[in-house]
Amino acid sequence: MSDSLRPSSRAAVFAMLLVLLAGCNHGDTPPAAAAPAPGHAATPAVPAAPPALKDVIETTPGYIVGISYPSQAAAYPPLAQALHAYAEAARAELMQAVAGLKGAKPRAPYDLSLQFSMVVATPRVVAVAADGSTYTGGAHGAPLVERFVWLPQLQQMLAAEQLIPAADGWTPVSAYVREQLMTGLSASLDEEALEGDARAGQMSLRSRMIDDGTAPSAANFARFEPVMNADGSIRALRFVFPPYQVAPYVEGTVTVDVPARVLLPLVASEYRPLFRQG
Repeated sequence: MSDSLRPSSRAAVFAMLLVLLAGCNHGDTPPAAAAPAPGHAATPAVPAAPPALKDVIETTPGYIVGISYPSQAAAYPPLAQALHAYAEAARAELMQAVAGLKGAKPRAPYDLSLQFSMVVATPRVVAVAADGSTYTGGAHGAPLVERFVWLPQLQQMLAAEQLIPAADGWTPVSAYVREQLMTGLSASLDEEALEGDARAGQMSLRSRMIDDGTAPSAANFARFEPVMNADGSIRALRFVFPPYQVAPYVEGTVTVDVPARVLLPLVASEYRPLFRQG
């Protein structure tokens, strides 16, 4: 399975997000303020201003950067912080590769192309998709695929391990997704008219990718976006799998919708009111 960013970069992103969002989780109690030193008046803490989500277009002989943000995301400062942190981590990785050239001009310009798109914007649920790629040499670029779900009323990000906290809760989700992917794989091989050993080889290779990429753990289902009913409730979650996780690179990003009827018995009680079976 291939992550959008290298493990070290992803760890840096999420460490940054933990710091940014620590004070935004519903129900958290802020730490007590330190007592001022004798003879000094207490200075009120000034909250960090959210970053300005400005589109980026930068072109040089050695690299190209293009990053675009949805204007609506600025209305949710912690979400804006998360988007900005993800983009900055991807940009830092690109610039590290550029620095490695030591002034030499690459055969093809290194580049970062990243687009954030508003997927859902309701009073209770906001979701943003990040899609793009980064190229630092080789046959093709590395995919950048991430999803961010913000709950305005709870003032918190929704992560997979919060949504379904029990480790065995991912087993039914895994089984449902595998069934959908295997059905799609069979249909794809039929369309390709593969037979005999060629079909058996592809079936073995790609079914193994599906099994590995959908093993029942929160990490394998970390990227998801809500699919909404007309009344603003969630009728399904669309799980998003980057290239290489459940299919070869040529297949691109793969998605599977898991309906609320499968999810509701597994979802943590505080999030169940967000869902309704369609």
